[in-house]
Amino acid sequence: MRELKYKQYELPIFVPGSAEFMMMQDALKLIKQDNPFPMICGAVCNRRCEDACTRGTIDEPLAIDEIKKYIASLDLSKAKRYIPLCEKHDGGMWSDDYKMAIIGAGPAGLAAAYFLRRDGYPVTIFEKEKKPGGMLMNGIPSYRLEKDIIEAEIDVIKEMGVEIRCNVEVGRDVTFESLRNEGYKAFFIAVGCQGGRKTGVPGEDSEGVMTGVDFLRMINADNKKKISGETVVVGGGNVAIDVARTAVRAGAAKVKMLCLESLEEMPAAKDEIAEAREEGIEIINSYGPKEILTENGRVKGIIFKKCLSVKDADGRLNPSYDENDTLTIECENVLLSIGQSIIWNDLLKGTKVKLRSNGGIIADELTLQTDEPDIFAGGDVFTGPRFAIDAIAGGREAAVSMNRFVHPGNRLDLARDRRKFIEFDKNDIQSESFDIAPRQIPGRKQGIASETFEDLRLTFTEKQVKKEATRCLGCGATTVDEHRCIGCGLCTTKCEFDAIHLTRDIPEASTMVRAEDKFSKVGPYAAKRAVKIVVNKIKGE
Repeated sequence: MRELKYKQYELPIFVPGSAEFMMMQDALKLIKQDNPFPMICGAVCNRRCEDACTRGTIDEPLAIDEIKKYIASLDLSKAKRYIPLCEKHDGGMWSDDYKMAIIGAGPAGLAAAYFLRRDGYPVTIFEKEKKPGGMLMNGIPSYRLEKDIIEAEIDVIKEMGVEIRCNVEVGRDVTFESLRNEGYKAFFIAVGCQGGRKTGVPGEDSEGVMTGVDFLRMINADNKKKISGETVVVGGGNVAIDVARTAVRAGAAKVKMLCLESLEEMPAAKDEIAEAREEGIEIINSYGPKEILTENGRVKGIIFKKCLSVKDADGRLNPSYDENDTLTIECENVLLSIGQSIIWNDLLKGTKVKLRSNGGIIADELTLQTDEPDIFAGGDVFTGPRFAIDAIAGGREAAVSMNRFVHPGNRLDLARDRRKFIEFDKNDIQSESFDIAPRQIPGRKQGIASETFEDLRLTFTEKQVKKEATRCLGCGATTVDEHRCIGCGLCTTKCEFDAIHLTRDIPEASTMVRAEDKFSKVGPYAAKRAVKIVVNKIKGE
């Protein structure tokens, strides 16, 4: 098991069995009920939970992501890691009659494997690349997500008993039919959007032009590879920002980003834009590519035209331009980061699976089942390019469907947790008292960001975590309806984290027996009853 060594500060060493150790372990188990990759998400998540945090209506939202990242970092730094219990509902493991196959070892595929294995299924992941991780490994720069973190969290998946077969391409080396013959009962396609897109303008096939996805894959494979000269990045999303910042680190003399959107419309996160500018990247808004200029088959510049509007009246992407308002930029490299595509090759050959016009897979919105009943699909191949946390959610839902599918008679659509929550009305919040501490900010390592592929961001310290946690307003706390609760105490036995406790506010009005005292009351009667049952059986014979 890979153990991470953090150099930024001395991580606290909690004594096994101590109250603090158990608290941190329980926190990690709670996080991993829904997300098997808290450290990865701590580095790259877009933090929608923080956008919804009630504390943000007062000053700044709780640093939920940083707290989870800290808890995960403690586990990754231990020689003995937390491995979830893997067994079916009645104990033990499912036999090879219930083998599950995952196609793709990106966040969606790994998540599906995690949840299926946790339920006791034999799971195999088929990955065509040399290493598992998908776009986490190949598409996200190391300065945002260090590779040893990805490998460390994947190690947990392996330790759980999931088999990962790399350098195996489904459709070329094996087929769905051959895997069925090997005994696999359900499949999950999670190959992601591994390809880039081109613009269709003249000159884009010349030397020096590359899609952003291919560029990131090249640099992630070998950080020592370099580019030279001035570089133009076309695109305005988070991936385009990654491409531009990576180009700076790869040796580009000057990097400019141009996109269709205005600054306010740019899909890239505001903090990502700010970090790009800090590294000397120039961002020019409201321009789209018109022509790539070449000389002897190599890029020498690019012409842009003014974008008047990005979408039409119906809200669809349909840019309009002023063809006479142009901008010419001399450069040696053009990196196109305007979208991603799916590379299918022969993966779906011989199946009934259907594709949308944009190349995405067609599957049921809720169950993720395709037109081939035993094949499910999720992640970017189904939703289009999104965030890692969305892919993880898709993997979790696929695991639920596959679990039901392999047991005949189960409906895939009934009693699903659709996770459609009703948000609190924050317009009439009255906070009588709360901790006035400001939001904690993680520290940074020494170094110049634009000159290293190392992630210079630190995790919280133990002191910061405790201080940040006190800022929580507790708005998600649940109050029991005393008119509906019958006091059976079952909830106290089902909560794995011992977070539910029942108390009697008026003891004299009840003869309620505490859960821990029930056996002493029921035990004698149960023994007496057992004897009677044996005697009656003998008499019956």
